[in-house]
Amino acid sequence: MHLLAKDEHHPRTRDGWQLHLTRTWSPEHLDRSARPVVILPGYGMNAFIFGFHPRGTSMLRHFAEAGFEMWTANLRLQGDARAVHPDAGVPSLRAFAEIDLPLAIDEVLARTRSTADTVSLVGCSLGGSIAYAHLALAARSRVGALVAMGSPLRWVRVSPLLSLPTRSPWLVGMFKMSGNRRLARTLLPLLAKTPSLLSIYMNAAHVDLSHAVEMAQTVEDAHPRTNRDLARWIGARDMILRGVNVTEAMSRCQQPLLVVIGNRDGIVPEPTALSVLDVWGGRDVEVLKVGTPDDWYAHADLFIGNDAPQAVFEPVARWLRAH
Repeated sequence: MHLLAKDEHHPRTRDGWQLHLTRTWSPEHLDRSARPVVILPGYGMNAFIFGFHPRGTSMLRHFAEAGFEMWTANLRLQGDARAVHPDAGVPSLRAFAEIDLPLAIDEVLARTRSTADTVSLVGCSLGGSIAYAHLALAARSRVGALVAMGSPLRWVRVSPLLSLPTRSPWLVGMFKMSGNRRLARTLLPLLAKTPSLLSIYMNAAHVDLSHAVEMAQTVEDAHPRTNRDLARWIGARDMILRGVNVTEAMSRCQQPLLVVIGNRDGIVPEPTALSVLDVWGGRDVEVLKVGTPDDWYAHADLFIGNDAPQAVFEPVARWLRAH
């Protein structure tokens, strides 16, 4: 196994947050002509899981050994990102897209060993939605290509679990969630004994849950404001930020786009993940659909499934190399 190099960066936002970016690369494989790749975590998670795999090669290692300079971006309230003063701005979908992500991209391009002047974004779940929102709001984007993995845009179809909060976004935003990581450590091994309860999120036949303690390190507590934003978005079907309809704004996007979906995703149903195809402005658009009726893929399987290195990471790496 090749040794990977790593360093950390902590840029500060204008509203008082210190973000946490980690760069990982393989000195033996690094291709300086390739764009740096920035991975964005999803809802209630940090970037830990991208450097971990319960049985095989992690996403970070797979891409680094394919020659890419890899970056993970923990935005506000993710991982080791922290508020630097008591009046720091609240975590919200708009703040992620309008403040944190542009700063992260600028930091990557200021520090990269690559000769490229744009980044490739890999948005995972809500991370892909934040990437969409960034492209909608940015007057000038430094994104050269986008991979959206299990990411909603327009909520064409909503899972029953996610439809409940939309009935009262105000009430959802009143409650602070805490202890989610500890809860995940406790529940995951128990739920493994009743796979049907996990099926909305993962196929237990695909994921080695004996590593539940390690996997739980990626779980974070979501901020009430973020929960309220999500409830409003799901209820309205389209994300509206700063008066901009993010779905409609995708018609201006010309970047190459790869949409990755699991064939039985119970969190982001297929029509919702594929809604971007109806509005994306560019012509270079591809879909990677993973799973079969007998060997189905759910939401989390895209990142930690036993076969994810071969079924997901490798085709995504090939696509990034071609774009």
